[in-house]
Amino acid sequence: MPNSVNTNVGAMVALQNLNSTNSELMQVQNRINTGKKVASAKDNGAIWAIAQNQRSTSNSLNAVKDSLQRSQSTVDVAVAGGESVSDLLLQMKEKALAASDSSLDSASRTALNEDFKSLRDQIGKAVTNATFNGINMIKSGGATIAALADADGTSKLTVAAQDLSLGGGNVTVASTDSIGTQTLAQNMITTVSTSISNVSTALSKLGTGAKSLNSHLSFVGKLQDSIDAGVGNLVDADLAKESARLTSLQTKQQLGVQALSIANSSSSSLLSLFR
Repeated sequence: MPNSVNTNVGAMVALQNLNSTNSELMQVQNRINTGKKVASAKDNGAIWAIAQNQRSTSNSLNAVKDSLQRSQSTVDVAVAGGESVSDLLLQMKEKALAASDSSLDSASRTALNEDFKSLRDQIGKAVTNATFNGINMIKSGGATIAALADADGTSKLTVAAQDLSLGGGNVTVASTDSIGTQTLAQNMITTVSTSISNVSTALSKLGTGAKSLNSHLSFVGKLQDSIDAGVGNLVDADLAKESARLTSLQTKQQLGVQALSIANSSSSSLLSLFR
């Protein structure tokens, strides 16, 4: 290779190597700063696209969890209201049984009847107040819950409403029923017993629905954690490895600067030929 003051091939090669080292060093520093080996599409387009799609799924699962939690709270309130109705029916049966005694005097029968009607009216209040977020599952024409079950919104987890209102399909005690006479009290025992059985069945369905919502919520949480871990495996940088590489590249950079300096000084050595 001829010696020339116009073209310094050694300096050009040294500069190319130094630029390459600087580029790698910048990449490593960016990974350390962000904690990611794929922080944008230009780092690795295919991996970035896969990770972005998985992030979309994970973010969508937040909406699924919110829907399941709201539904769970709605069902819990409905169950609490239903349990109150069941407890009130148990007390009403006790009053009806006591009022069926033919030996009762008028004052006692009247007192029992007043207690019965008070308990009956409390059922109506319990049903009306069993509302969460504007949704009541146990009133007449109550709302059926249909919670989101997947990230696409194509699957729903349904919990059917249960009518526990007075005079409805489950509570057969009417809003005007009383135990003012022995005959009414005797008949009411059967009516209340049937209502107790119906309400127990309805509460069983609500309880099963609440358990399903809780189980699916737990599953969705684990699924989201798995997806997030998978995204991390795709894009997160190994900081221990990057730290070791940073030290290596910094040393390489210093050597490159020195090599470029040596290559640049080679031209000046030609002057000695003309002395």
